[in-house]
Amino acid sequence: MSSASALRVLVTGGAGFVGSHLCDRLVALGHYVTCLDNFVTGNADNLADLSGHPRFELVRHDVQHALPDAAYDRIYNLACPASPPHYQRDPVATLRTCVFGASNVLELGQQHGARVLQASTSEVYGDPDVHPQPEEYVGSVDCTGLRSCYDEGKRAAETLFYDFHRQHGVAIRVARIFNTYGPRMSPDDGRVIPNFVTQALGGTPLSVYGAGAQTRSFCYIDDTVDGLIRLMEAPGSRVGPINIGNPCELSILQLADLVRSRTGSDSPIAFLPLPGDDPRIRRPDIDKAAAMLGWLPQVDLAEGLDRTIAWYRGVAVRSHSACNDASAAPA
Repeated sequence: MSSASALRVLVTGGAGFVGSHLCDRLVALGHYVTCLDNFVTGNADNLADLSGHPRFELVRHDVQHALPDAAYDRIYNLACPASPPHYQRDPVATLRTCVFGASNVLELGQQHGARVLQASTSEVYGDPDVHPQPEEYVGSVDCTGLRSCYDEGKRAAETLFYDFHRQHGVAIRVARIFNTYGPRMSPDDGRVIPNFVTQALGGTPLSVYGAGAQTRSFCYIDDTVDGLIRLMEAPGSRVGPINIGNPCELSILQLADLVRSRTGSDSPIAFLPLPGDDPRIRRPDIDKAAAMLGWLPQVDLAEGLDRTIAWYRGVAVRSHSACNDASAAPA
C-alpha cells in the first residue's frame, strides 16, 4: 500500500480478542494504527506481534473519558467487555462504557471528519421471537435483566450513532456481531467455546446450562474481522446496521459433542441450572452483508475449532513451561 492510501486508524478496545486481530489486519494492510485500551479485559500479550512496529501505537485510556485529541480517518469502537461474566462484574461501568464511549468516539469523529464504526452485538435482539434475526427486527430485550447493562448499552450506543449522523453529519457504520470465537479468547473468558475447549483439554466436565437445547451461530475471528473492514470501507455516509455472523446454527449440546470430538476428550457433560436472560435461539440473517459488502464467512466451524484448539494447546504448553522455569529459578 502506498503512503498516499494508508489511513490513520483508531481502534478502541484494541487489546481485546476481536480488537487485537483487527489491529493485526489493519497494520498488515499498511495503515497507521493506534490501539486504545484500559486493559480491564484487554491483554497486551494479544498485541505482542505488533510491539515496536513503526505503524502501531498503544495508548492506555478508558473510553468513558474524553479521548486524546488526534486526527484519524477511521475509528473502530470495540471498547466494552463482551462476555457475561466480565460485563456483569461491574454492570454500571459496562453501561457507561457503551454510552459514554460511543459519545466520545463520535465527538472525535465529528471534530476530525473521521468515519466511525460501532461494534454492536446480536444481543440487541434479546431473546428473539423472529428467526433468523434480520436487521429490521427491533428485538425482545429485558431492560431490567442481568444482561441488560450490555444489551441496552449497545442499543443506546446505536441510537447515539444514528443521532450523530442525522444531527452532525458524522459518517457511521454499525455492525451487529454474532458469537465470534478463535485464538486469543482468554481461557477464563466465560463464553461457551473457551469454556468447552479448556474443560475438554483439562479432562474436566463440560458445563452445559439447562438441557443444552439453546442454539448459537459461531463465526471465526478472521471472518468477523474481514466483515468489519468491508463494512468500514463500504461507500456511503451511513451503512448499517449489518449483521456479521455465520448462519450455521447448532445447539449447545451439539457444540459440546463437537468439541469433545475435535479434542479427542472423554470429558463428561455436567448439566447446570440455566442462567437468567439466556436467549433460546440465535442465528443471523446475513443477506445484507452478502449483497452490500460481498461478505460471506469462509471458515467452517470444524476448521475454526481446530485452529482454536491448537492455540489453547499452545497456551497450556507455554504456561507449563513458565511454571517449570519459575520452579527451577533460585529462591
